[in-house]
This record gives sequence, C-alpha cells and structure tokens, in this order.
Amino acid sequence: MSITIALYARRKQWPLDGVEIRLQFFRSHAKDCENCMDKEAMLDRIDTEVKLEGSLTAEQRARLLEIGQKCPVHRTLKSGIHVTAVGG
Repeated sequence: MSITIALYARRKQWPLDGVEIRLQFFRSHAKDCENCMDKEAMLDRIDTEVKLEGSLTAEQRARLLEIGQKCPVHRTLKSGIHVTAVGG
C-alpha cells in the first residue's frame, strides 16, 4: 500500500514526504456474528491506519488514500483467498 501511494504521488509530482501504515489484525469467531452462515468459521479483520507526511492538499490526501485501497495486495486480501496445496 505504501509503495502504491508513493509511486502515484511521485508520478503526479505531489509533495509526499513519507507514508506510515499501521495494521492491526483481529480474529473473531463467526458464532459472534448474527448473519454468518458458518458459525464454526473464524472471521479475520485488519484495521489500517495510514499517515501521509508532506504539504499535501486535502484533495491530494483523499486521492492518495483512495489509491492505497487499490494496491494489488489490498485488493487480493479484500477479495478473499482460496489456497490449494499442490505436490507431495
């Protein structure tokens, strides 16, 4: 996410001096979720805090945060991951 934001700002020649991203991971049981189909499953959640440094306008900050949501890793995590094992 930070690389995507920094590359976009550089391409636009915006005054971004730094990006700091903090993540918190939480896992809760689906049995605590009223609308969950599988009550035995675990629900994962990642809270993201993004700090942009530099003399950016409010519009530039908003756009950079929006671009950060489109980074390949973020999009993969939001879409859900199906893992299969191959080999043996």
